[in-house]
Amino acid sequence: MREEAYALIKQRIIMCAFRPGEALSEAQVSASLGLGRTPVRQAFDRLMRDGLVEVLPRKGIMVRPISQDEVRDMVEVRLLNEGQCARLAAERAEPATLEALAENVRRGGRAAADGDVEALMALDREFHTTISAGARNLVLAEILKNLHERAQRVWFVSLRDAGHHRRVVDEHAAIVAALTDRDPDAAEQATRAHILSFAENLTRQL
Repeated sequence: MREEAYALIKQRIIMCAFRPGEALSEAQVSASLGLGRTPVRQAFDRLMRDGLVEVLPRKGIMVRPISQDEVRDMVEVRLLNEGQCARLAAERAEPATLEALAENVRRGGRAAADGDVEALMALDREFHTTISAGARNLVLAEILKNLHERAQRVWFVSLRDAGHHRRVVDEHAAIVAALTDRDPDAAEQATRAHILSFAENLTRQL
């Protein structure tokens, strides 16, 4: 029940059903999920460590707001780590990994045409996870896994702009093309362009 409570609350935060800055109470969340207060309390403890909620004196639990500083820090770390990851993947990725990425882009095109934000989020997570695996560096993959989990609700906010849906797919396609060409410089540049596009769009949303 603890894991179920954690997963359900986290999903609601990521999808902004629990909005940034919203106050949450154990009693209300327990009732809405149909779970006991103990697993909900344990889930909140874990979400606080994840940086998704915070406890404020005399106010209780609040969904952590998304700040410009947090976005800036996230973008800086992504530029450093994902650029290097793309370089390694261009050199090391197996053909099956490249085909999986190409198929991800095809599915992304269909999701973008349908305006399916949840599918786009899942495909974006799968896309970056696949590149991390293709780089074949376990330490870097773990760093990026933690970063992407923290960034998920920020991706949702960015994808509220329907015009950004197609851009994401096109940017992913450019990364795959560079990886397929085994061009580390082009892969890094395409990845950096994708991250900066995300940052610019998110700045307009906040």
